[in-house]
Amino acid sequence: ELGIECDGQRIDLIPIIIAYLEDHTDIERQIEFLDGDDKVPIRLDDGRYLAFPVRRLESIIRIMRDLLEGRRANHRDEELGQIHQLVAADFLKESSDFTEAGSAQNSLRSIADRLGNAEAVTDAQEPQGLQATLRPYQEEGFRWLQFLARYGLGGILADDMGLGKTLQTIAHLLAEKESGRLTKPALIVAPTSLLGNWEDEIGKFAPALDVHIHYGSGRHHNRQPFDAADIIVTSYSLVYRDQKYLESRCFSHLILDEAQNIKNPSSRSAQACCALDAEHRLCISGTPMENHLEELWSLFHFLMPGFLGQQDSFRQRFRHPIEKENDEFARDLLASRVGPLMLRRKKSEVAKDLPPKTEMIRSVELEGPQRDLYETIRASMEQRVQEVISEQGMERAHLYILDALLKLRQVCCHPHLLDLAAAQSVDSSAKMDLLFEMLPEMVAAGRRILIFSQFTSMLGLIEKRVIAEGIDHVKLTGNTRNRSALVKKFQTGKVPIFLISLKAGGVGLNLTKADTVIHYDPWWNPAIESQATDRAYRIGQDNPVFVYKLITKGSIEERIVAMQEDKKELVESLLSAGTKRALKLNKASLEQLLRPLS
Repeated sequence: ELGIECDGQRIDLIPIIIAYLEDHTDIERQIEFLDGDDKVPIRLDDGRYLAFPVRRLESIIRIMRDLLEGRRANHRDEELGQIHQLVAADFLKESSDFTEAGSAQNSLRSIADRLGNAEAVTDAQEPQGLQATLRPYQEEGFRWLQFLARYGLGGILADDMGLGKTLQTIAHLLAEKESGRLTKPALIVAPTSLLGNWEDEIGKFAPALDVHIHYGSGRHHNRQPFDAADIIVTSYSLVYRDQKYLESRCFSHLILDEAQNIKNPSSRSAQACCALDAEHRLCISGTPMENHLEELWSLFHFLMPGFLGQQDSFRQRFRHPIEKENDEFARDLLASRVGPLMLRRKKSEVAKDLPPKTEMIRSVELEGPQRDLYETIRASMEQRVQEVISEQGMERAHLYILDALLKLRQVCCHPHLLDLAAAQSVDSSAKMDLLFEMLPEMVAAGRRILIFSQFTSMLGLIEKRVIAEGIDHVKLTGNTRNRSALVKKFQTGKVPIFLISLKAGGVGLNLTKADTVIHYDPWWNPAIESQATDRAYRIGQDNPVFVYKLITKGSIEERIVAMQEDKKELVESLLSAGTKRALKLNKASLEQLLRPLS
């Protein structure tokens, strides 16, 4: 209720203001030009008018957009509109104007009081069978997970890479078992490459938990463990393939590791995960939002459908105002709503005992035939892209633009990445030469080195040169099957160099014996590069870590690095304050990327 008393009669203003908003769709824009002390006349049901102060009306109607959306979603005029209980609790937390009605009073006030207060679960004890000592921030995360489960809430554990999200989750599930609350199996969904990691970590930290890996061609003939296991671990692709079978079961917990895999809500994996039946849902991701705010909506749609409204309304209320207009009110409203349900700690804040990390950019200029090749391709692609944009517009020219940018990035890495006769005839690569100026000296100094590239073919070229130099190494790509053996070989010091494709090895690896990380080529999203760096810079690292980005000067690579900061700001917009902008590939930014070498 949002009530006033008039002549001894209590009047609930919520349906009246909703009707007013439906008749005055542009009221928010109009009241921007009014003074806060002005009043807006709102007609009551009996024909009288209420002089409503602008300042109060402005804050109330923005909150009540949720009720209006709920009314439209129900398609029934007689319904006031339904909203998620957490949104209602958020109303109570944010505004003293609203009061609880009827039977909702106690439950909503209880939720409102607990939101943002994980300390409410003060009796959550670390499980006795845990074979690890939780650091203070990990113990806080464990209590937060217990808090979510205790009150039936979904949430995102979004700690920085390397802070032990897996361990916190295992401690949580072990506590659930020891307390007798784990009455059904918990299902963990992870990328295929991480299934073995989950099995190893559970066996190491919580041997009392019975874990079953649902994977492989024989999985359909081995379903008995589903009833006996405490934890079942499977992959995103198998959730879709085995959806009918998995839908027939109910799980105590449904946990998505690297939950950004469902950032596209229309993907088969996302829809399959949403269809499963579970008492508690949790997302684990160091990068819950990589590109835009709708990815975050997708995660919360999985956790608690309706909490952030329908996708179209979320786009209108939050994504567009925040990303396009830098609307601080919308950003703060969204941050306050999701804040209690998303726990994120940074290494700089909680892992004080981690050694220092030094990040450096090493630049090199393109010269001779490689420079000529870059300019030739750039000029021809720029002309072609401009022609397509003129004919079809920016949206339809998308594939041509991506192809042009890809070719330029490949030239910067090595001409042989391009399947063009002119490129294959250019044997020199300034960046490759720079890399091999660095590597022999580093290896001689005893450095342990990770080299990342998003191009597997580039790793192949580097590997040939490493072999020619007589340096021992291992290589991991999407085709690698013996990941654990390669990791062990590097971690035990048998080889000094680990070549890793960004997509295959950017997550799920613990490589704390590395003290040097080299990013051979920059990627648009700095969060992906940070994930890769955190294979080395994580809990368990004892040595200072040096991170190198190799950049060709004056080229598209240098401009990508300059644009990365905008995307970094967008990712942080939900987790901290400040001015935020999205990385947009509009006509102006495209012209910047396709400028001649400087």
